[in-house]
Amino acid sequence: MLSLEQIRRALAAHEPVTLNAEGKRRAAVALVLRGAGESPEALFIERALREGDPWSGHMAFPGGRVDRGDASARSAAERETLEEVGVRVAEGERLGRLDDVPGHHLAGVPALVVSAYVYYVRKPPPLVTNHEVEKAFWFPVTSLLEPERHVVYPLESVIGAPYPGIRIGSGERQVVWGLTYRFLEVFLRILGHRLPESGRRS
Repeated sequence: MLSLEQIRRALAAHEPVTLNAEGKRRAAVALVLRGAGESPEALFIERALREGDPWSGHMAFPGGRVDRGDASARSAAERETLEEVGVRVAEGERLGRLDDVPGHHLAGVPALVVSAYVYYVRKPPPLVTNHEVEKAFWFPVTSLLEPERHVVYPLESVIGAPYPGIRIGSGERQVVWGLTYRFLEVFLRILGHRLPESGRRS
């Protein structure tokens, strides 16, 4: 089991790897947890389908681009979470920060650095999504480790191999992959767990 106290201790001891974001686009997300028992749940969103949005329809953590008005990447993650799902994570407990993850470089597009911050919200309000989010729901952290949930996402990556994924819902698009999958790898590694091999690239 992965209790809240185990998560709290592991993140407190973790020194996050930060990437130099000078000259790069910045984005930030919030990994939000609820439930103080033996099986905390994490908040996921399914992004709405929008033409021209490279993350359209993806499973993700709430978050988005760091705007000029944001005091920091962390402020951006908190603002975006409030806007997208109506949860004020700034009023909860900040448990720590994960390692930064670089986005894949695309021709003609500045490189991207994404930061992730972990929060615990004891009694989150009902989720209220905005136009950017198709749906939002809570999912048990321990279930992320169930081998039967680990699939190969049917899309060739920039390195020519399929992406690993984790199925967290019944819908066709409800598979975590890409940047969110990489953040989950970091998060679970900090907690002393590895994702099942069936979900890894060969």
